[in-house]
Amino acid sequence: MAISKAERLMNLALCLLGTRRPLSKRELRESIEAYLEAGSDDSFNRMFERDKDDLRELGLVIETVENLDGEVGYLARRDSNRLPPITLDAEEAAALGLAAKVWQQARLAGAASGALQKLRAAGLPEDVDPYEAHGALEPRIPVHEAAFEPLMLACRDRRPVVFDYRKATAAHPEPRHVEPWALECWRGHWYLAGWDRDRGAERVFRLSRITGKVRSRSGRFTAEVPDVVTVRETVASWAGETADRSALIRLRSGAGYPLRAKATAVRELGDGWDELEIPYGHGLDAWLVEFGPDVVVLEPAELRADVVDRLRAVAKG
Repeated sequence: MAISKAERLMNLALCLLGTRRPLSKRELRESIEAYLEAGSDDSFNRMFERDKDDLRELGLVIETVENLDGEVGYLARRDSNRLPPITLDAEEAAALGLAAKVWQQARLAGAASGALQKLRAAGLPEDVDPYEAHGALEPRIPVHEAAFEPLMLACRDRRPVVFDYRKATAAHPEPRHVEPWALECWRGHWYLAGWDRDRGAERVFRLSRITGKVRSRSGRFTAEVPDVVTVRETVASWAGETADRSALIRLRSGAGYPLRAKATAVRELGDGWDELEIPYGHGLDAWLVEFGPDVVVLEPAELRADVVDRLRAVAKG
């Protein structure tokens, strides 16, 4: 890191830690010499956003606050940036190492490695190698969606976002204004749980159906953020894991083993087909569509209609 940038980051950190009220971009620019030397507003804005992201990557908790006039300000509260002494035994260090391995193939790999380095500096026992502990386990969570990283940061910073989303039953994407709560991985797919401002209700979005870029918006959340357990239950419900009814389907013999594992009853029909009774909850129609011509929904009628609508939407492209 160049000395000039190191000094700029240090000055910005000191300004944010030393203030008792949020400072606007204008005030920060007037307080830091390097920002005063920026050639244009665009140059300053780019420099400031990079510096802010760098400080957050280094572990500084920076809050974004909007005042009564709608002006956005920034500060880093001292109580939010002070940690108690860290002490870890061998088992705890091994658990952290295992968690870091999960992200080695994802875009969080650098952050996970950096976190372990910080823990070593904070007192992690030198004779403990968190990467080698339980080396037979090689867990992975794949993250291929470009929307994952901006949404992860938006969840962390409590920032509203806008993105284009294509429902399974729609031919074209539509813009969504969302207050993101949490990201959850379910059955190999990532989901975002949050508050849909346009619909005024809680919604869950599958990241693979987000098209284009995720854009951040200023301002505070308008809806209360539920606790982690509630969010996870919501994701499970929208992913089809909670069921309050049963559905009857025909399944081609030798196909749909995940459906067979969920079935509460199976009956051979002959001619290469079986009849299955499976739990029916929100999201089952989307799951059944993935099996294509190997599945035929018999009842209930609304589930059959939902599956037909999804297949028609796919056929239209």
